[in-house]
Amino acid sequence: MLLGLTVNRGAVLAVAVLVVVAVSAFALLGSSPGNVSTSSRSSSITSSSTSTPRTSTTATSTSRSGCASSSFPLVDWTTYHGNNSRTGLTPGSVTCAKADWTSQKLDGTAYAEPLVYSGLVFVATENDSVYALNETNGAVLWRTHIATPVDGSSLPCGNISPSGITGTPVIDPGTKTIYAVAYESPATLHYLVAISITDGRIIFSQPADPPGATVKVQQERGALSLGNGMVYIPYGGLDGDCGQYHGWVVGIKADGSGAMFTYQVPTGREGGIWATSGGAIDSMGDLFVATGNGASSSSFDYGNAVVKLSPNLQQLDYFAPSNWLQLNNGDTDLGSVGPTLLGNNEIFQIGKEGVGYLLNTTKLGGIGGQVYSGDVCSSVFGGTAATWAYVFVPCSDGLVALSYSPNSFQVLWRTPSFPSGPPIVTGNVVWAIDTSSGMLHGYDAKSGTSLFSLSTGQVTRFTTPATGDGRVFVAAGSKIFAFQIS
Repeated sequence: MLLGLTVNRGAVLAVAVLVVVAVSAFALLGSSPGNVSTSSRSSSITSSSTSTPRTSTTATSTSRSGCASSSFPLVDWTTYHGNNSRTGLTPGSVTCAKADWTSQKLDGTAYAEPLVYSGLVFVATENDSVYALNETNGAVLWRTHIATPVDGSSLPCGNISPSGITGTPVIDPGTKTIYAVAYESPATLHYLVAISITDGRIIFSQPADPPGATVKVQQERGALSLGNGMVYIPYGGLDGDCGQYHGWVVGIKADGSGAMFTYQVPTGREGGIWATSGGAIDSMGDLFVATGNGASSSSFDYGNAVVKLSPNLQQLDYFAPSNWLQLNNGDTDLGSVGPTLLGNNEIFQIGKEGVGYLLNTTKLGGIGGQVYSGDVCSSVFGGTAATWAYVFVPCSDGLVALSYSPNSFQVLWRTPSFPSGPPIVTGNVVWAIDTSSGMLHGYDAKSGTSLFSLSTGQVTRFTTPATGDGRVFVAAGSKIFAFQIS
């Protein structure tokens, strides 16, 4: 592997500290569902990645962009959609949003969601590089180039070239480590790479492909998850579904020690775990993943299913729609979206068919065992966002809000038609990218009223914003766009 490090030590992080902002809008929408902690971040936590408000502090920024000076809860965003439940929810009350800064051109396209920790924005590129940017001005603090990525033309199918780091990394705040999976040439292998967030130093790099996998047709598109002292890595296939690929989950200890744990979807082929949100982890440490279509045209093969796995990746339970065979035959993946944990032992799941499911985490129910299901929209990709009261669904024909109770849901509002990327929520505003135009839209979370429209340029298909410390961040092509919110 080729290892390199570039550090810009002249850039300086500036974050002023004031009193904590009231979060009345957050309370109005409901507390964060799932297993999200709201306590102060502890330096001893090494087993999970959950983005939390830093109590008794706020981010304050002067307005270069037209908004009044903002005081916002200091919130880190250390994993996809901010927490292991994948709810994409942070506190705050937003009345203004304006363009703040645009980064320099990075060395490759960013498919992964940016992460935010302790005043820094972390970005991974398809050139197998990880960047740390100053959150206040976008200056590059360090860049670590891990290896040479794989030339997409050398693969039997696929739509990403070069293919380097695609899945969203994860940060362990306790050890100040960011983990990413790099696809590397000339070996054409995946490696789990642990990098110090302090200076970009590579701590370790080790093989991350499951034994027996046909690596040239396996893609690591889904976000990494951190829990139980383990990094969990999901795998699916390439665009085009070529070759003998399977859905896999790999578990590697966060310190790099010990044996690899693996789970393979028990289908003859396919069953990819490819949704960009990756796996969700509940408060007991169990992992929930969703699979794409399997190869079977007769007996159930765990394609189009939600699967519950133990911390060491033993299968505990599963759910599949009654029409799983029809979904298999039509390439209509339930697993085009990852599960979202809503709290109160509930999961929301939806996929390409556009039918939403409420599931019970303690008893997924097997085939047809949902608590409730209903039509939502045409098709869905990526990940959803949620509060205690609402679920926000990124449909190919617009963003849809559902109000839900323990045993049902109904459509609350829907936007005009556009291909929506996965949404996030900052208190009273839900944000989603129009992946055709690159516009970042902000809607009132309760009414669906359009509040903000901000341009980012060309984005990838499953682009989702990130947030932290009074800003919203979007990876658009090879640049990061930051928007001040107050």
